[in-house]
Amino acid sequence: MAKVYFYVNISTMSTNKEIKINKLLQSAPHNTVWLASWLADQNISHDLQQRYVKSGWLEKVGTGAFKRKGEKISWLGGVYAVQKQAQRPIHIGGMTALRLQGFAHYLRSRENLQLFSPNGINLPRWFTNYKWDEGKPILYHSSLLSEHKNSFLEHNQNGFDVTVSSPERAILEAIYLTPKQLDMVEVYQTLEGLANLRPKLLEKLLEECTSIKVKRLFLFMAKKAGHQWADFINTDNIDLGTGNRSLSTGGVFISDFKITIPKELAEL
Repeated sequence: MAKVYFYVNISTMSTNKEIKINKLLQSAPHNTVWLASWLADQNISHDLQQRYVKSGWLEKVGTGAFKRKGEKISWLGGVYAVQKQAQRPIHIGGMTALRLQGFAHYLRSRENLQLFSPNGINLPRWFTNYKWDEGKPILYHSSLLSEHKNSFLEHNQNGFDVTVSSPERAILEAIYLTPKQLDMVEVYQTLEGLANLRPKLLEKLLEECTSIKVKRLFLFMAKKAGHQWADFINTDNIDLGTGNRSLSTGGVFISDFKITIPKELAEL
């Protein structure tokens, strides 16, 4: 029987692998995390991913997550991967979203990074275990608001988009984090600068909001700030609950909204 010989062109195989990673390096946004599942969707197998790590093209961020060799990644680059590659419904909210959009200038509270998602959605372990260079604590919360599409925005940061709360949604999320994690005066001063909020969107969010505290405190702040948009919010279908709510020990009671607030806020 005649012998059959198979010849494998190692040079061609190596070149094809380099073409794959080079195309990806040119097309994917910088300073972001690349997930193993996403790389597989780009026809880069698990074995090939490990070869790219060994050859110095990629570095591991954690289990199932990589970055370009030598590239510095921020928490935003991690959020990008969670949102756009893993497709998890996690968004940047609260004061973090407002700061990214240029609305929050008061930093009385300890600055932290605020993420929200529907109940039952977890952040991946590679994200929570990674030591982000910013060194700021990441606070992760279950959302108290419905997932209205027009209450989210795509914010471009360093060449890639991340999903953030619109100003209407973000200010309600910020109020939710007072007084334990955010300073109430800081949040009010931020709301004072929000002159162009959409009353119909606010009305819808407030109707479906699950926190009595948030609804009462927001309506009080909006009235105190004297914004014109506040006059167009119909409160007929907004459940404000019953009984009093104390948000500050030894504070000032606001009878119209049945809340006790810090004296400093009441005197502004």
